[in-house]
Amino acid sequence: MTDIFRAIQKSAIRIKDAIDTKDIGYSQQENSSGETQLQLDIKCDMIIEEEFSNVSSIHTIASEEKEREVVLNEDGKYFIAYDPLDGSSLIDVNLSVGSIFGIYENAFGARNMVASCYVVFGPRVEMVFAHNKTKLHLLQNGDFEFVKEIRLNEKGKLNAPGGTQQNWEPYHKELVDSFFSDGYRLRYSGGMVPDLHQILLKGGGLFSYPGTSDKPNGKLRKLFEVFPFAFIYKVAGGEAIDGVNDLMELEYAHIHDTSPCFFGSKYEIQRVKEVYATKR
Repeated sequence: MTDIFRAIQKSAIRIKDAIDTKDIGYSQQENSSGETQLQLDIKCDMIIEEEFSNVSSIHTIASEEKEREVVLNEDGKYFIAYDPLDGSSLIDVNLSVGSIFGIYENAFGARNMVASCYVVFGPRVEMVFAHNKTKLHLLQNGDFEFVKEIRLNEKGKLNAPGGTQQNWEPYHKELVDSFFSDGYRLRYSGGMVPDLHQILLKGGGLFSYPGTSDKPNGKLRKLFEVFPFAFIYKVAGGEAIDGVNDLMELEYAHIHDTSPCFFGSKYEIQRVKEVYATKR
């Protein structure tokens, strides 16, 4: 898997350069969700596919920006689903964004996940890679250097609630408000990667993106976003659920399937379970 890790590192360095120098205007193309793609989304997707095409152990890739999977090497055993640039619409206001990678063995699916990775592009570039441990790396002088292992505390202090509030169920709003009443601090930028990264590095808390009246199955995609972060959080000692069920036990029917999702320390996730167990 070292070759995959290195390919992600090379991609990240090239993506950083693209963010710094490339056009961030809209293209004439739409992604799988019907959203008009930024020029930068297309560029980052191309960079990652180019780097992965040089890795013989990768069988198939699936991009959040494409409707279908792409087979790279029939003899490879790894299947990689990735979001080339999550939160790209935040770049024009100079907020942090990121890339997400889910690494699966023999086929896509949560039960086949063997590693996960994301990269944060902010004031500095950081990478978190989870396999047997969740590890933080920092880009310095053109290379990623290991910084530390990441472990979540049993209980955190940050609250990152996603989704449009007017479409929340009343019990979900009560849950979110209860954390604020207990002194939790709001940390929500609109970017999944930096928000979940902050919770990890600050020791814990809760990131929630529930099913809503307009999106009952949630907005975030299982293969590209939900499963990779669920894996990272669980390896770091946290939990990840859809409100009731462990996210890593969910099935998927299409590569762009979505799910409600909650990531956090064990204490916060237990509180979510207690609320959602009586409502679903």
